[in-house]
Amino acid sequence: MTRRIHAPGLSRRTVCMLALLAAAVASPGLTQAARAVDAPEVESSRAGHEAEAAFTIQDFDWVDPVRQRAVPVRLYLPAGATAAHPVPLVVFSHGIGGSRAGYSYLGRHWAGQGVASLHLQHVGSDRSLWFGNPLSLVGRLHEAAQDHEAIDRVRDLSFALDQLLADAAGVRIDATRIVAAGHSYGANTTLLAAGAHVQRGGRVLDLRDPRIKAAIVISAPPFYGETDPRRVLDGVTVPTLHITATDDVIRIPGYYSAAADRVAVFDATAGPRKLLAVFEGGSHSVFTDRPGTGGVDLNPKLKAATKALSFAFLRSVFVGDDSLLRAWPLRYAPLVARFVGDAGG
Repeated sequence: MTRRIHAPGLSRRTVCMLALLAAAVASPGLTQAARAVDAPEVESSRAGHEAEAAFTIQDFDWVDPVRQRAVPVRLYLPAGATAAHPVPLVVFSHGIGGSRAGYSYLGRHWAGQGVASLHLQHVGSDRSLWFGNPLSLVGRLHEAAQDHEAIDRVRDLSFALDQLLADAAGVRIDATRIVAAGHSYGANTTLLAAGAHVQRGGRVLDLRDPRIKAAIVISAPPFYGETDPRRVLDGVTVPTLHITATDDVIRIPGYYSAAADRVAVFDATAGPRKLLAVFEGGSHSVFTDRPGTGGVDLNPKLKAATKALSFAFLRSVFVGDDSLLRAWPLRYAPLVARFVGDAGG
């Protein structure tokens, strides 16, 4: 039986709902492919955003010739980025069933604050899982959690970085300031790229990308099948920010994971510095673009807090300024169940 590195989570209610939608083929959000952007889409500051500057959005449909695997991406690029003034980059990995179009609230916010964001689409575990016989949906989810896909996702990340930095847009990216980020399955992908490792066939599987200088880990599941999380995560050598919620529960059949598992991943992660924010309430999917999950009123508040915290962490990593990090727990105290400001702090 093939061992699994990871199985990401959705609530049982979500699985059932998506199965029904796939059967009816009635939801444009699920049936339309990710939009191709032939020319960059230009956006600027909008009401409700905090001093966000203009940025462009552009899709690329790359193919890794070595693996014969498509790697679609979406790039959010600050308009002020130039070869003379390159900007830092976040490379983002989606959860199971996602796409490059997802987590746009983060990509837009980071780009509006002067940080480029490259959102990956992992074709073996992306939105295509929702299509086909709804009765076999759980089987498709489980297949997407196999070792080969978990490995390919990390290779997607490294390949996408290679492509971007070699592209014309690459001269506007500061290759010395790159952070990996991800949600759910993407959080495991992020940790593997940041130095987490597992043993397979008597050898250590090390997928670390040395270009990754820090990691933002949102709703990280445990590494299923691994009995010692510290052994898996002791290879992480970069600063990490972990974000979760008290109701961040994974309920895929065979892959149940309590909210406490997110904190256990934080506890086991090595590295020179790590931070943890646990929101009160929420859900596993509250950190996606979905507007109502985790509570209609609470959802936008947690997204706003997540944007602020992630950028505060990026500012700390990129320029060494911790002022936003120090202010964040006070500003968002009503939403926070627990905050650990530093390793051992």
